[in-house]
Amino acid sequence: MSQKVLLGLSGGVDSAVAAYLLKEQGYDVTCAFMRNWDSFANNDIMGNPTIQDDVCPQEQDYLDAKAVADKLGLPLLRVDFVKEYWDHVFTYFLEEYRKGRTPNPDILCNKYIKFDAFMDYARRLGFDTLATGHYAQVDHSAEESRMLRGADNNKDQTYFLCQVSQDALRHSMFPVGHMEKQEVREIAERMELNSVAEKKDSTGICFIGERNFKEFLKNYLPSRDGDIMDIETLEVVGRHSGVLYYTIGQRKGLGIGGNRGPWFVVGKDVQKNILYVTNGSESDWLHSDSCIVSGVNWFSSERPQGDYVCTAKFRYRQPDNDVILRFIDETTVFLRYPQMVSSVTAGQEAVFYQKEECLGGGVIEDVFKEGISLQHRIAGRVNNGN
Repeated sequence: MSQKVLLGLSGGVDSAVAAYLLKEQGYDVTCAFMRNWDSFANNDIMGNPTIQDDVCPQEQDYLDAKAVADKLGLPLLRVDFVKEYWDHVFTYFLEEYRKGRTPNPDILCNKYIKFDAFMDYARRLGFDTLATGHYAQVDHSAEESRMLRGADNNKDQTYFLCQVSQDALRHSMFPVGHMEKQEVREIAERMELNSVAEKKDSTGICFIGERNFKEFLKNYLPSRDGDIMDIETLEVVGRHSGVLYYTIGQRKGLGIGGNRGPWFVVGKDVQKNILYVTNGSESDWLHSDSCIVSGVNWFSSERPQGDYVCTAKFRYRQPDNDVILRFIDETTVFLRYPQMVSSVTAGQEAVFYQKEECLGGGVIEDVFKEGISLQHRIAGRVNNGN
């Protein structure tokens, strides 16, 4: 009897080819389309209707997924996780933005929806394994499973999978993880999966789609204009459209004129509604040498003792940074990188690697330079003028 696999079929080319490969390999494959966001009648956090979300075309994605399933002769289920997504992903996303932090909802979606709620759904229906079209690889041994980078360095998605539990990883497959993106598209064309073969890769967050990020957030977090201040001179150099909408290291969209640029965001005071910037990417205010990472998911049951040398990414597609990691409790890590790294940002994810293996990751809580929190350093500069 062949292994029963439930595949998340998104309407994109990667999951479509994953479905084809699994069928060719002899698995008993059923596809499922997940609806995680109400794209027809969005309400704000108070329950008031907001603008129509016609930029994230879930219904078209469903039709594309159905066309693929029909072409391959595979059954397609449809499952609704709108409430779970709101409760575990979008609500947290808004809470973090209110604090002035910039979370990664795609990591939360994988943790709470695709490899938790969807995994439970698969188990209730009697499936042995869950499969997705992520560019990642998994090595299953008798003891535990290891997460490995996808073969296509430009498409590797292990960064977004760092919070998946070991239990979920044990029952997961990534059929296209060993392939290059071009090869995936070539298979789709050869199999005449016409609805997805040339389909553009999705970008951004699904509940925002291709729309302007700030305009979307205004529906939930009303904007309030305020001053942009040069942290070096404490001069006001411009006006922002809402301090919550900016992230550390951001360069574009600041609207600061003059010939002193480029300008980069180095901090923000949510209470005073002030955005702090610096002039030049090599500014001392952008760099840190250590940080605290909380809520760490470590794939292996054996955590390193004492200092552990590995690499880390602080943003997706960022080059690996050499780091020295030390667990200070079961789920909290103190991370050092004496060579300095720019724009390490509270609220974003630090993801750890040992060569090709993804070790896990967690949320950046505070960022330091020479033992002083960058947030406190900025406050000291503002309050004392030094």
